[in-house]
Amino acid sequence: MKTKIPSRFIGLALLAGVCRAAAQLPVITSFSRNGVLVCSNLNPGSTCTVQWASSLTGSWSNLYTLTVAANQSVVASVPIKSVVASVPMFYRVLGLATTNAATTNAPAGMALIPAGTFTMGNTIGDSDIGDATPTNIYVSAFYMDVNLVSYSQWTNVYAYATSHGYNFAHVGSGKNSAANQPVQTVDWFDCVKWCNARSQQAGLTPVYYADAGYTQVFMKGDSGRTVYQNLTTNGYRLPTEAEWEKASRGGLSGQRFPWGNTISDSQANYYAYPLSLNSDGYAYDVNSYTGYNPTCATGGSPYTSPVGSFAPNGYGLNDMAGNVWEWCWDWYGTPYGQSTNTNPTGSGPGSGCRVLRGGGWGGYASLARCAFRYYYHDYPVNAYNDIGFRCVRGL
Repeated sequence: MKTKIPSRFIGLALLAGVCRAAAQLPVITSFSRNGVLVCSNLNPGSTCTVQWASSLTGSWSNLYTLTVAANQSVVASVPIKSVVASVPMFYRVLGLATTNAATTNAPAGMALIPAGTFTMGNTIGDSDIGDATPTNIYVSAFYMDVNLVSYSQWTNVYAYATSHGYNFAHVGSGKNSAANQPVQTVDWFDCVKWCNARSQQAGLTPVYYADAGYTQVFMKGDSGRTVYQNLTTNGYRLPTEAEWEKASRGGLSGQRFPWGNTISDSQANYYAYPLSLNSDGYAYDVNSYTGYNPTCATGGSPYTSPVGSFAPNGYGLNDMAGNVWEWCWDWYGTPYGQSTNTNPTGSGPGSGCRVLRGGGWGGYASLARCAFRYYYHDYPVNAYNDIGFRCVRGL
């Protein structure tokens, strides 16, 4: 049962912590009605503990452990459980000193996703997800773009690519050609080639090749082409499905969304369809209307929103739910693709479809859940105005 969190019963405790001498103490800056605690002055690459108590002089109990991304020192959002209205709750954040100095060296615009095991799949038991059996998966550390690839970022690399021998099936689009809108109308092959061009433009070694011996960089071709990925290189690439889901959860477990179990238009760009207004709607959609996000549904379709418009998850990543779907490397098939639970890279091409994750501006809240797996039946060669992507890199 969901309960509102009346402000008269919420105390934001003065924060203290063991921090580096030159750093400020963490500070709680806000607490939303949806139960999202926002704190600032965090040490990049550190670990913080969120605690609660029924009084400032009472006994403090641990609630969440927050891993701060390497480039995330200004703000982080922490989902807090709903509370009974008659019980006062106070919160504080204890920040620990950085334990690994190397974690502060994330590339510009990317966040470190730490190595570790997480439970991938439908951990909350939603009955309409039948292809995501909860499975413990180990993922090595990697870097992920904080934001979706923007239209300006796409066009910059695209210009480089087309002048260096690359060929694309789609030129890509951004709403009203705005620089900060996510690029969309790009197919899977376009994104793979763009990743290679981005790598070469940055002086890195490409990941994708047209041959199994990794001698011919994949620069041309689309439908029917076989693409080979060399994960030992340092270039940009699409995330595996396991990497995407670990990153989307932001360090949380057992939650529907990157911040908790409910969703509203203040947290993501999607099509509201709440149970309170629709007999076949969704109880976890807590909006008071049915339709497109009114803040984003302007200027004509597509109703994408500028990248970074909503609060980041615990790893400092934006738009991991809603806005545009995100291409992953994996073929859609047997959940998580392989028998191995360590860095799975997807099943074979039996389905002919590549995995999409995260939901989009025109989709219901159900599609934006962390565990929801999707693909288009017309294979990875068609492009739509609700599909984009973001890149990752190995360490």
